[in-house]
Amino acid sequence: MWFNPRLPQTLQGVIIFSYLNAGFALLSIISGWGAGFGFLLLLGAVGAFGVANQRRWGYYLCCVISIVYFIAQLFMFVAYGFVFSSMINLLFSVFLIALVLHPMSRSYQRAYFR
Repeated sequence: MWFNPRLPQTLQGVIIFSYLNAGFALLSIISGWGAGFGFLLLLGAVGAFGVANQRRWGYYLCCVISIVYFIAQLFMFVAYGFVFSSMINLLFSVFLIALVLHPMSRSYQRAYFR
């Protein structure tokens, strides 16, 4: 199952944003603009697939990937200064971390994920 509508809104947001990030990463890999971040975000889509199927490994993979992606985006933001695209990417990475680590997401995965 690629998407689970029975999950809480926070976990549904994790799935949607992880797939959205993976789609943009796939476009950047095809165009040749950044394979490093691309493969990281494609791995995040694998984690989102695990979350959609209520697997604990998928949740932990999404947590790790979102934190690593945030650190990488923060580094890019500091290195290149105030660029609108890096600011949007940083904002999306913060939003993804907030969704993954939200108390509703953590308590639901603790109770219902296998």
